[in-house]
Amino acid sequence: MKGRVLIIAGSDSGGGAGIQADIKTVTALGGYAATAVTAVTVQNTLGVFGVHAIPLDIVREQIRVVMEDIGADALKTGMLGTIETVETVAEAIDAYARGVPLVVDPVMIAKGGHPLLEAAAQDTVRTLMLPRAALVTPNAPEAEALTGLQVHDLDGQKRAAEKLLALGARAALVKGGHVEGAVVRDVLAAADGMHVFESLRIETRATHGTGCTLASAIAAKLAQGAPLTEAVPAAREYLMEAIRRAPGFGAGHGPLDHGWTTRERG
Repeated sequence: MKGRVLIIAGSDSGGGAGIQADIKTVTALGGYAATAVTAVTVQNTLGVFGVHAIPLDIVREQIRVVMEDIGADALKTGMLGTIETVETVAEAIDAYARGVPLVVDPVMIAKGGHPLLEAAAQDTVRTLMLPRAALVTPNAPEAEALTGLQVHDLDGQKRAAEKLLALGARAALVKGGHVEGAVVRDVLAAADGMHVFESLRIETRATHGTGCTLASAIAAKLAQGAPLTEAVPAAREYLMEAIRRAPGFGAGHGPLDHGWTTRERG
């Protein structure tokens, strides 16, 4: 087991996204996952039926005790939900995890359409989380919300990625799953330039938790010492295979097969 990842995110009772997907992903890639839960959601493949925020002092204390005892080689944030939670997490990262690479997944809307970040908190994510991010991983709608730019094609992805760097992120991965076309393109903008990763779109309803899974897979690879240009394609490969092997559970947006690597090793 190599690579400690502290995941700061919400819980998904259906197990397909959020903390549950994050833990499965990091474990499947040979890392060690610790967590600071920001919210408990009531959800399954059909949607989100309730969101219950964790008290701010508990969020902060989870981060503190993990970092003071276990430590972390990478951090990953997911659902933060409110302005106050974003502020608390940013302060706790500064206090207890300064210098640890941070992957920010700016979770805004659940796959079924339920908002997971208050509209008023988008600016707080922009001003507090982006400058702390070693990598930010928005999908096209999230990139539009963070940058104010339209993201309907590859050029839009590239412009948004450049804008995210200008806003303070050290690297940005603007995902193309919401961009129409038979080929999915993810654009990585980093200090060494622009990289475009391509894969054929898989026609499936098993798309629940794809964003959480990709960000956590990248965090796991970074925690294990991989450079970003290796971590991103490796994480994409893991995600695509997890989609292909999806178990078909639920009547809505189904979960992935996060554990496929363990069976491959076995």
